[in-house]
Amino acid sequence: MASLGKTIISTLHLWLGLSSGLVVFIVALTGSLLVFEEELEPIIYPQFHRVDVPAQAKRLPLDQLVATATTQFPGKKISRIEIEPHADRTVIIELQQSKKAKDVLSVALNPYTGQVVDSRQELAAFYSVVLRLHRYLCLGDTGKLITGISCSMFLIIMLSGLVLWWPNRKNSRQRFTVKWGASFKRLNWDLHAVFGFYVLPFVFLIASTGLIWSYKWVNNLLFYAFDGKPQSKREAPANPTLAAPKSTTLYEKIYAASNQLLPYTGAVTLTVPEKDSLSITLSKKNDEASISNIVDFLYFDARTGELVKKRLYADETRGFKARRVVFPIHTGSLFGWPTKLIALFVALTAASLPITGFLIWWGKRKKSRKSVSSMKRVSSPRITAQNVS
Repeated sequence: MASLGKTIISTLHLWLGLSSGLVVFIVALTGSLLVFEEELEPIIYPQFHRVDVPAQAKRLPLDQLVATATTQFPGKKISRIEIEPHADRTVIIELQQSKKAKDVLSVALNPYTGQVVDSRQELAAFYSVVLRLHRYLCLGDTGKLITGISCSMFLIIMLSGLVLWWPNRKNSRQRFTVKWGASFKRLNWDLHAVFGFYVLPFVFLIASTGLIWSYKWVNNLLFYAFDGKPQSKREAPANPTLAAPKSTTLYEKIYAASNQLLPYTGAVTLTVPEKDSLSITLSKKNDEASISNIVDFLYFDARTGELVKKRLYADETRGFKARRVVFPIHTGSLFGWPTKLIALFVALTAASLPITGFLIWWGKRKKSRKSVSSMKRVSSPRITAQNVS
């Protein structure tokens, strides 16, 4: 009975692996690239992100930078301003080019000279492509469905793999160590089974948190667990003044106010709403918090720059706080470099599992064919003169 159960699990492990292997490989490999996105992005695009800091540097007002960007790229509406806390970073202004939300032109400006130093189509940027591959294989909703199903299958594969790996008295040592000097066949098996065992808890955690982006019901399940109700829709409050003239120092006033209200170090993002009836959203990431992805939100009048509302992380529901932690758990950024290095190793190992698993299956398949072929040769009668007569 136990043998039958193991055969069923082995078959399930095999065919789920063959069905989802290519997708798992792509998702895991792109995931490994995304682990150090914050560190690698300025290296890949140094002109876009970095500037020389002049002596006695004084940053120009944000409104002047916005005016420069919209003048050099007319006919495009400002949608976002990104300000890094580092002195040697550009200010990035995103301009909406059409009604499509992701059709964005990003303009990088030197905050000290006001000059446009670079620009790019955001959809064509390296990490934008990597993220689309990671989340939905660059195939939109169809790709999202495929990655969601493959991710779910991968969870079953990992659990069935644990059952198949489980040691007995005879092979307990073999199950925990890689025999580096062994034959390719044995080494490949060890890399698949032993490394798979060691990364299993981390892979399971990363894959299960990934389902939150794939399925709305999984996301709502998280909120039900902590808040007892699904996630509520969040959007900027209505703008208090609609007829008042727009302040000429609007963005600089908002930025200055945010630094007074939120005095910690962190990247600031101003999001300008599509509708004039809504307030401007300012989010600030708290780099001084004990874990990453702690963000506070402030809402400002889109015409006068006066504070409309605060939405601080400390006042959020338990569900929202749990949802905030999901991203750093998934990416490995929870506690900075130590957890990022673990996530990188886990992602690369996860990417290798479909390859080593395929090689194990292919080796057994070839062996099975040879066995069948040799059996046919043995069982077929030899034709001799005596037989003919």
